[in-house]
Order: sequence, then structure tokens, then C-alpha cells
Amino acid sequence: MAGVLETLTVPRASALQYASLAPVTGGSFPRRSSVKLSEFRGLKIQLARSSATLSSRSKLPCRGSRIVCEAQNTAVEVPGVTDATWKSLVLESDLPVLVEFWAPWCGPCRMIHPVIDKLAKQYAEKLKCYKVNTDESPAIATEYGIRSIPTVLIFKNGEKKDAVIGAVPESTLTTCIEKFV
Repeated sequence: MAGVLETLTVPRASALQYASLAPVTGGSFPRRSSVKLSEFRGLKIQLARSSATLSSRSKLPCRGSRIVCEAQNTAVEVPGVTDATWKSLVLESDLPVLVEFWAPWCGPCRMIHPVIDKLAKQYAEKLKCYKVNTDESPAIATEYGIRSIPTVLIFKNGEKKDAVIGAVPESTLTTCIEKFV
């Protein structure tokens, strides 16, 4: 199950225990520019200045540190489609097109986003991938009878060829895609 971390509240850096911190880079502890939060994978504390040091007494980050997500730039951003761009991007595409219908409030949609992102990267030269926010573009969803999200539609030569409803495993989507690429 994948999710999106929107907010993480840490009362104070001094409230974190030394044992929960793991090094990010080599060298002695006081010279590090950041430390990992071992309980939260993909997060680390980054010091305000690269030359900043950790308090020798507490071995915790000094004031001015911030928590950053190490994986924030690793995902492929699948572009969105709107009513204005639907025809040119989806219906007139030379390649087959995978379109995910989703909404920001939909938990299963957020679970399937990383799968769609991975498939977009994997099939980059054979398939175009887009997302339609059904809250912002309800006309498209209505036109194609979308009643449940997430729904993934496959288009080829401007025609709807297949549909997959729900947060399904990657293998299900791959099988569907392979029929049309």
C-alpha cells in the first residue's frame, strides 16, 4: 500500500532520541549535513547550513533544520488532461494512450498513482499516459461512463479499447497494456 505524506509534525528535534537517528553520509557524526529518520523511510533531517554541526551534547540537529523527503523527485509525473486538451492528447494520439480517472480525495487512486507512474516510465516510447481529475473535468468522465474511481481506460486510434476499474495490481494493467502496444 502506498500513500502520500502531506504533513509530518515533529514537536522538536530535541524530542527525537539519538537511537532513532541513522547517518546519511560517512564520516564522524558531528560533521554530517543530515541524518535519516529511521522510522520514516525516505525522510531525513537536513541542517540549515552545510557547515552546521550537531550539538555535541545531544547529538541532535541544531535549530533551523528541516525535514525533507529524499524521494520527492524520483517519481515520473504523469501529466493531467482537461476538457480543453482531451481531443489533442488522447483522441488524436499516434500511440496507444492509458488514462487514469481519479480524484484527490480518493484513497485507492493514491495507491495506484505509483503504479501508473512506473508504467508510464516503462512504456515511455510505446504508450502515452495521462490522468484526468474527475472533480475538475467531470464532462470527460460522464462521456465515458466513469462511475467508479480509479478507472483506467486504454485508447487506440481515438477509440476506447479496454477499461480496468479499481486499484488493481501492476500485472493486471501490464496485461491490459500489452494487448495494444
